[in-house]
Amino acid sequence: MNKKLDLKALTALVISSMLGAGVFSLPQNMAAIASPAALIIGWIITGIGIIFLATSMLLLHKLKPNLDGGIFAYAKDGFGELIGFCSAWGYWLCAVIANVSYLVIVFSAISFFTDHSNHIIFGNGNTWESILGASILLWAVHFLLLNGTQTAAIINIIATLGKLLPLSIFIILAILAFNLQKFNIDFTGIKLGIPMWEQIKNTMLITLWVFIGVEGAVILSSKAKNKNDVSKATLLAVMIALCIYLLVTLLSLGIINRVDLANMRNPSMAGIMTVLIGKWGTIVIVLGLIISVCGAYLSWTIMAAEVPWIAAKNKIFPKFFIKQNINKAPSSALWFTNISMQLCLILIWLTKLDYNHLLILASEMILVPYFLVGAYLLKISFYNKNILHIFIGIGSCIYGIWLLYASGPLHLLLSLILYAPGLIFLILSKIYNPNILVLNNKEQFILIFLLLGSIFSLFYLIK
Repeated sequence: MNKKLDLKALTALVISSMLGAGVFSLPQNMAAIASPAALIIGWIITGIGIIFLATSMLLLHKLKPNLDGGIFAYAKDGFGELIGFCSAWGYWLCAVIANVSYLVIVFSAISFFTDHSNHIIFGNGNTWESILGASILLWAVHFLLLNGTQTAAIINIIATLGKLLPLSIFIILAILAFNLQKFNIDFTGIKLGIPMWEQIKNTMLITLWVFIGVEGAVILSSKAKNKNDVSKATLLAVMIALCIYLLVTLLSLGIINRVDLANMRNPSMAGIMTVLIGKWGTIVIVLGLIISVCGAYLSWTIMAAEVPWIAAKNKIFPKFFIKQNINKAPSSALWFTNISMQLCLILIWLTKLDYNHLLILASEMILVPYFLVGAYLLKISFYNKNILHIFIGIGSCIYGIWLLYASGPLHLLLSLILYAPGLIFLILSKIYNPNILVLNNKEQFILIFLLLGSIFSLFYLIK
């Protein structure tokens, strides 16, 4: 059961991690905040930034082969125990929130078939019926993954093919129906009443969201059959995803004008497909979304469970998470992750959060871990005096800083609040095992500062 993952399985996993629910809602999400001109510039910035980030990860994977899993291992090695823990916590929480968002959008999509104006069952994926269904799906996948990642990887390849089919149909039909005059209506977004620079900034969290998962092959590098496949799988998946996102976003604006597209119900691709081929369009896209999200959910659950396990191996999380079952699945980490997701589902039912709110939360939690990747490459490249690596590290850092700036102060305060449970978890872990994450005086001061900052942020946002 403990077979290694080949290039096909790794590529499918990275594509599946990135191509989840976001691509099916991209037309409406983007049309609501930006003009065609701003979208083109936004995607160019994101494309360049993601390539810098992915290349940084791959370089670090080769330069530091002993640091399996990357991301938070790099943060710890480069910036100390506390920063390593914060990176691991932020990445893990991003994975948990992303998975919860997938469960929510699955049942929101099913509502296309079951709900009507005076009879709501699944609604926006946050009714009690949706939460019950999501919980059943959560634990079904949980027990599947306890059988090992190879079983899940085979299912994931099938799911990836299942999602690429409706997306390919949509892109082909959209190319045939594309109207350049319609695309050029309000090309710079004068009717939005927002400066071009602000429009571009507003696209950043969404463009980042649809690329989260680019590190999938690096995270699972310890399970790769051939270490060289990690680089190939990552770059191939990035180029495929970037092409799909560009085509889906821009072609949609040549079929339906931006204002009408901005007011469409998500998944907006279903509404566009209905314009293209009639009522069957909704069925094709909604089914594609359900398959796509289930595949992405499977990929992200694998990665989410790997994070505490790898973090424990690097002495960032308690050693309890190192435990594996007879199938070499990280059973303790998997239980911890899925119990956390179950609690999040209950909170969603109580607060009625929807997919778009979860998207923002997940994107915020990944900003710091991604920035630290470029910062670590830059640090070791200055030491090694490698000009090319320094250039790539600078490019990755600039993209990371740009994302932090574009997210805005309120979102940064929100992310600081979400780091607070992790800091409390760290303190409790140290009480139980004082030898885990030995912090120096400077790190202890930063820990207290972060906790106080979290409390301030909470009261500020409430106020």
